[in-house]
Amino acid sequence: MNLIIDVGNSFIKVAVFKADKVVEVAQTTESDFLKKISNIFENHPSIAKIMVSSVGKLSDAYIEGLSVFAPVLILNKNSKLPFKNEYATPNTLGVDRIALVAAAFYAYPQKNCLVIDAGTCITYDFLDEKGVYKGGAISPGIRMRYKSMHAFTAKLPLIDSFELENFIGNSTETCMISGVINGTVNEIEATILQYQRKFKDLTVILTGGDSHFLSKRLKSSIFAHPNFLMEGVNYILELNKH
Repeated sequence: MNLIIDVGNSFIKVAVFKADKVVEVAQTTESDFLKKISNIFENHPSIAKIMVSSVGKLSDAYIEGLSVFAPVLILNKNSKLPFKNEYATPNTLGVDRIALVAAAFYAYPQKNCLVIDAGTCITYDFLDEKGVYKGGAISPGIRMRYKSMHAFTAKLPLIDSFELENFIGNSTETCMISGVINGTVNEIEATILQYQRKFKDLTVILTGGDSHFLSKRLKSSIFAHPNFLMEGVNYILELNKH
């Protein structure tokens, strides 16, 4: 069994895998991190390896503490990957994006795949049918759009709403909601269409914290995978055991 730890910008997620199947998924904070890990090992004492994928902040002391439980591998630029990477600056490619592409490689073999991760940022990553990673795009996520309007103006309020009753806003707050929600949905739809025009038989995967909300509003045919990133890390861990 494997323990996968995904340290994001907002949360720390952990998942226990038996082969390629998820046995348990949990979410925690840094303050409760080691306690949560201890509880997981009490419930799953046969965990033999740990892999950490981190784009957020988790202190070295916490990561070192993991080695008390099992050997720890860190997903980084030196990890063995199943796909060919044609990113022009591979040293700057986030490990979260690496994991998502690995998940697409195994889940949809010999397919043109666009992976959309809707979280703090919205990332778009394209893997072609030959297993070559080409790159993609990065844009602000929903909450980041709200925060930027508040931070860079004098009077716009800070809101955090996902409720859109009418696409025509009739107040400052509802105009902001309409702009952010419709802007995000239309951006994703337009990006999918761009890829569909260039690549035949495109498989679109939507994941990330806001994927459930967005999947109900997108007209495009997509596959929603809430644990897709951690599945990718698990595949990479299996590849790097040998």
